[in-house]
Amino acid sequence: MSYIKKLYDTNFLEYASYVIKDRAIPDIRDGLKPVQRRILHSLFKMDDGKFNKVANVVGHCMQYHPHGDASIYSALVVLANKELFIEKQGNFGNVLTGDPASAARYIECRLLSFARKVLYSPEITEYIPSYDGRNKEPVSFPAKIPVVLIQGAEGIAVGMSTRILPHNFAEVCEAVVSSLNGEAFELFPDFPGGGILDASDYQDGRGKVLVRARLDTSDPKRIVIREIPYGTTTESLITSIENAARKGKIKIGSITDFTAENIEIEIKLPRAIHTADMVDALYAFTDCETSISVNLLVIRDNVPTLMTVSEVVRYHAQHLLDVLKAELHVEEGHLKDTLHARTLERIFIEERIYKDIEEMTSQETVLQAVLDGFVPFKKEIKRDVTREDVERLLKIPIRRISLYDINKARREIEEIQSRLKGVRGRLKNLKGYAVSFLKEIIADNGVNFPRKTEVTSFNKIDVREAARRDLDLFYDDTTGYLGTEVKTGSVLFKVSSYDKILVMRKNGIYSVVNIPGKLFVDKGIYFCGLADKESLSPLVFSVLYRNIENKYIYLKRFKVEKYITDKSYVFVPEKSRILKLTIKEDVEVVIQYKPKPRVKILEERSPLRTYLVKSVKANGVRLSTKEIKSIKFVKIKK
Repeated sequence: MSYIKKLYDTNFLEYASYVIKDRAIPDIRDGLKPVQRRILHSLFKMDDGKFNKVANVVGHCMQYHPHGDASIYSALVVLANKELFIEKQGNFGNVLTGDPASAARYIECRLLSFARKVLYSPEITEYIPSYDGRNKEPVSFPAKIPVVLIQGAEGIAVGMSTRILPHNFAEVCEAVVSSLNGEAFELFPDFPGGGILDASDYQDGRGKVLVRARLDTSDPKRIVIREIPYGTTTESLITSIENAARKGKIKIGSITDFTAENIEIEIKLPRAIHTADMVDALYAFTDCETSISVNLLVIRDNVPTLMTVSEVVRYHAQHLLDVLKAELHVEEGHLKDTLHARTLERIFIEERIYKDIEEMTSQETVLQAVLDGFVPFKKEIKRDVTREDVERLLKIPIRRISLYDINKARREIEEIQSRLKGVRGRLKNLKGYAVSFLKEIIADNGVNFPRKTEVTSFNKIDVREAARRDLDLFYDDTTGYLGTEVKTGSVLFKVSSYDKILVMRKNGIYSVVNIPGKLFVDKGIYFCGLADKESLSPLVFSVLYRNIENKYIYLKRFKVEKYITDKSYVFVPEKSRILKLTIKEDVEVVIQYKPKPRVKILEERSPLRTYLVKSVKANGVRLSTKEIKSIKFVKIKK
């Protein structure tokens, strides 16, 4: 037992945490999974402005990724097809048609300059040893935009999963600007295949969305699909349409895929079927309408965390400030170093300090002579002069000293001071700098990412409502069988495969069943009808029955409002025999009594409507204590 406990406490938990953190779930900071981060890290290392064979990139990435080349290749293709950080050359497949990419040896890629602008900043990036300890890889890139929302992500880990839908690049960046300015914002997904989106239940990234294909219905005998729902391809969509047609849920004449650069799937309709008759059925029975559940799970502070879209945007607004602040401090440090070096160089040459070392006979005296030479200029020098500074000055060639341009040097120092002032100004107004940075990348790149998905509102099509009622429901009272595959007896009415029916049997039992192929119900039934809300709600069942023990006759009126499919219900008490059942309301109960002494009235009539409608479980109303000769339902004469 202790061995098993140890397995769960150590081995399993270590495995689960590894899969969650290092394989399946993206990090909120850069929106990347480890394999994607390693691919981009390899591309940064290999980047020389030229295209690289994908096979070479995969090989280079093997230094950092311990799980084999196949996963690297497939992840690179997916990442490149996002068209955010990687430029493609060759056949990378087609996310809309489902066509696969060519082999890694045939296709090439390189980094876009945009990737360096928003991801690459090695001086503020935390690095850790790679799996074999020979190299360093980033823990996460200091991303300046919410990549996790722009690209989206899907992943299945141990006991948890993530599904983050992609959003429009410019809209996400504008949302970060709004967050920085303390303004309200709202984001909805945007898909590469376009389509129509109902985000009324999106719940800020914690609910679900409905996505529809865009249908061209201008021709009454032809439907053309121009855009497809997210998560489908033209191939899978056509397959779903063909399957629905094969099962008789829709009727089509032919379907042809003319997709090239743009999606174009043509559906020709058969005789007597028109476009208006088909649209709802396509949405109901095929992948022309899909429902997508969202689970925005990310790694935040080294822990898997469920977040909303708004929380991610606000997190990245603060993250952007932190990244820009760190970069500005690094730049400020570099400028200070450069200013210090240029100032020492100017004084060293302009004030001829180098002359003081001509008579020195040792290294130490040379160094000291230079250090002493800078003492009168302490006010100009902002920091202490070190031995490293002196050694750098002593390496200046004589030729460079002789050609030294004092005015040019002073201009360079003034330019550095101006840049340093600009950096310090941006540090003081960090929020304004962040906003201007985002607006700049929106202006430069937003045009490349126009919104493709239309956000609107529509009702999900009920498959029962969209199904065509073109199946004959047969009932044979000689055999007692009911169903669409029963070919004897008579046709009761037309049904669809999604309908349910209510059957009232002569034994006093009723049940609601799905449309059967062949089902034994009884040799004789009182009622059979559709069990949908519209059909049942107006129906009142009126039943006459006789109690076998006391011989009295009762009338019961009830509705069928709640039921469980395939469960049997009793609608008359035990030890009772049903005499009549009707659903008509314009009738009256006619009772004829046996002639007897003292019985003056031999017939009584009373409209059904005068009796109360009760629950199915209630007992009926006793009609008379007299001995009844006959009883029946008779239509009321007008």
